Amino acid sequence: MRNHLGKISLVFIAVAFFAVWAADLFPAGEPVSSAPTYLYKTTFVRAAPGKLLDLIALYKDRMAVEEAAGDERPFWWRHTQGDQWDLMLLFPMGSYGEYYASERISRRTKAAEAAPLSPAEFKRRLDACSAWREDVFVLGPAVETVKKAFASTGYYHIEICVALPGKQEELYKERQMENAYQTALGRPEYMIFVRDQGATWDLFTLACFRDLAHWASSGDASKEKREAAARQAGFSDPDAIGPYLRTLIQMHRDTMGVAIK
Repeated sequence: MRNHLGKISLVFIAVAFFAVWAADLFPAGEPVSSAPTYLYKTTFVRAAPGKLLDLIALYKDRMAVEEAAGDERPFWWRHTQGDQWDLMLLFPMGSYGEYYASERISRRTKAAEAAPLSPAEFKRRLDACSAWREDVFVLGPAVETVKKAFASTGYYHIEICVALPGKQEELYKERQMENAYQTALGRPEYMIFVRDQGATWDLFTLACFRDLAHWASSGDASKEKREAAARQAGFSDPDAIGPYLRTLIQMHRDTMGVAIK
């Protein structure tokens, strides 16, 4: 009983800590819609040599267990070029308090125990199929926004950044500015996800496109339209966007990929 109460206390401490942290990162006066508030767990996985299809099949089979537990299915896709990982999975959580509520934990445990693969066997197979895994808990758009973006997506582009010391807030604002630039050109919204805990990344942006041609169509806009969109977003011109970003980051990774059928 003491252990159970201790776990609940830790959850509420984490929620309270986030409330203070968010108030600092997103000051009063910012539009409510601009502050990411929905919690996700992001998992990046690199398949063991020759095991990518087995890894995908293993996760596909596990989706039913997520649903039986009352959890949202993760959003996922596979990379075609870029960083070292093969799969990205985005698990909707809502908040720590919601996700780790005692009734949710109980339902999750029962669903896992009733699954064709026991939790231990699933872990054993996951270990055999994967060479590297990394988790980062992030705050991002409402889950309905992500569902809508993924609904008709065939191609993905993610930029993952580590900010220079003290530049996290400015980096977030730069990502908002670049998002405004993209949407002014009629491009899909770049969803922004901000690190709460886990791996080293401070934030990432994820954009969803119909296909490769849709992603590549950014160059179709005229020079005049791109210049006007850049100024409207707060940049001096389109050529200043990349150099400004690089004044705020220690490193970043671009990865592109496709939907998993």
